[in-house]
Amino acid sequence: MDLFGLLSVNELAVALSSLSMFPYFDAAHYIVSVMSLREQPGALEVSRRSPFACWFSAMLYCFGGAVLSGVIMAEAPIEPLANSTNVLLASLMWYLVFYCPQDVVYSTASFLPIRLVLTAMKEVTRTWKVLGGVTQASKKYKDSLFVMIAVGWAKGAGGGLMSNFEQLVRGIWKPETNELLKMTYPTKVTLIGSVLFSLQQCQYLPMHRPQLMLLYTAFIVINKTRMMLMGSSFSLLAGFESALYEVLFARPVSHSHITSSCSSSEAKSTSCATNGSSLPHEQKDSEKDKKKTE
Repeated sequence: MDLFGLLSVNELAVALSSLSMFPYFDAAHYIVSVMSLREQPGALEVSRRSPFACWFSAMLYCFGGAVLSGVIMAEAPIEPLANSTNVLLASLMWYLVFYCPQDVVYSTASFLPIRLVLTAMKEVTRTWKVLGGVTQASKKYKDSLFVMIAVGWAKGAGGGLMSNFEQLVRGIWKPETNELLKMTYPTKVTLIGSVLFSLQQCQYLPMHRPQLMLLYTAFIVINKTRMMLMGSSFSLLAGFESALYEVLFARPVSHSHITSSCSSSEAKSTSCATNGSSLPHEQKDSEKDKKKTE
């Protein structure tokens, strides 16, 4: 794009695209994911009652995207555990967050400036996960746009999409928290990224991959940082979502519904009027009966 050439950020985009996620960015992803697990209701009780169940839940938080994308691609769901180095690193982060003496690691990582840095690094890994899922699907299903979107979305937001299964590991069943029924911000922004990278992979989006990676990473990092600093879950996508819903998915009020509601209201009004008019006749009849008895 000419804009990138004018701003001289092509070098930055290429450097970002060649950035290695291991070990620092992966470690930040693991520690933030485990902290999210710890902050779930009842997670601390599970960690004391069953450390293995707690560890298994933590691995789903850390590798849920890889597991879900493997299931979609008809691959072994335990393939992410084949990388012993990443599993050991994630297990170390899990142990330090839950069982470190004096709770030093969790207290330090919860300090807002440190958590901002860790969360920003985790958001950077989201770009690589989405892109990895799209690339993985494109190798097996060339020019299959919807498969790329599905696999990229699953790999980037698999932890949220598998939240119900993870809750079952901790003995909780809340089907109303299904991510598809009420999508959270990470799931929505991951879906957007998967669509963009899939369009770029199919050459429907006139943009080089490093440039798209830079734009998408900057957007999700800045937006997430803003949300954390403001202490609000309000997303910049909320206005666009509401407008899109009103245009495409809002159900118009039918004419039959209007006429039926009007007729029902008229019936109520007439019934009230008849009841009101019948009262004087009843009173007259009662007066006549009184006279007869007298």
